[in-house]
Amino acid sequence: MTYATTPDGTRIAYQLRGRGAPPLVLLAGQANSHHWWDTVRADFHPARSTLTLDYRGTGDSDKPDAPYSTELFAQDVIAVLDELGIDRADVYGTSMGGRVAQQLAARHPHRVGALVLGCTSPGGPHGVERGADVRRALTRPRPGAARQALLELMYTPGWLASHPIPHHTLGDPGMPVHARRHHLAAGDRHDAWDLLPAISAPTLVVHGSDDLLNPTANAPLLADRIPGARLHLIPGARHAYFEEFRTHAGRLVLDFLTTAHKR
Repeated sequence: MTYATTPDGTRIAYQLRGRGAPPLVLLAGQANSHHWWDTVRADFHPARSTLTLDYRGTGDSDKPDAPYSTELFAQDVIAVLDELGIDRADVYGTSMGGRVAQQLAARHPHRVGALVLGCTSPGGPHGVERGADVRRALTRPRPGAARQALLELMYTPGWLASHPIPHHTLGDPGMPVHARRHHLAAGDRHDAWDLLPAISAPTLVVHGSDDLLNPTANAPLLADRIPGARLHLIPGARHAYFEEFRTHAGRLVLDFLTTAHKR
């Protein structure tokens, strides 16, 4: 296992795969490790190397019992890039990873070449929150009910019927309780609204048209707020569009990154 050490002494596990430059940093959703990307990361390798990490609190990274934030997660990404001697990388963040990517691109613009924000939100009072019915479904007390609700928010019924297992997007099963609590708080506290106009990297915003977990209405908010950003909605897709619609989504992202570097 390879690690970078952050300024506060936390060890962050990272995984570099494939060949091709600039590398593509893939940032996972809340309370997930790099395994979030397991089924799709090889789709990028014909053109790019991919760099993932285990957020603090997940996977093989340290799990300090202290407050986390999306800004802190972005600083952890910088520590990994510094460890590898990577001055500049493209960044693709989905769900909470998209929130981390916003912090990264706004606060460290010289480190981000091109940016893709998937199924994410600006957070704060300007973000569109999931509905009360969705929140209730995710807290059902009956064993397995909340997990099933999350699966149905991630994927369409047809995809679930043909892909019963495994599912890498439901959270890191090895996380301690305190780390889950800190991840939840980090996502809830995220508010990048005032930072978004400072993002200078070419940006693509991608979202499923049927996403209720992170409502689709957040996508145009981001695209309108980030200078020059492009918006693409994938019809019929739910939260895990990048996996269920991997052929469409992967090609869309690679084409965008290629075009961005020709500007």
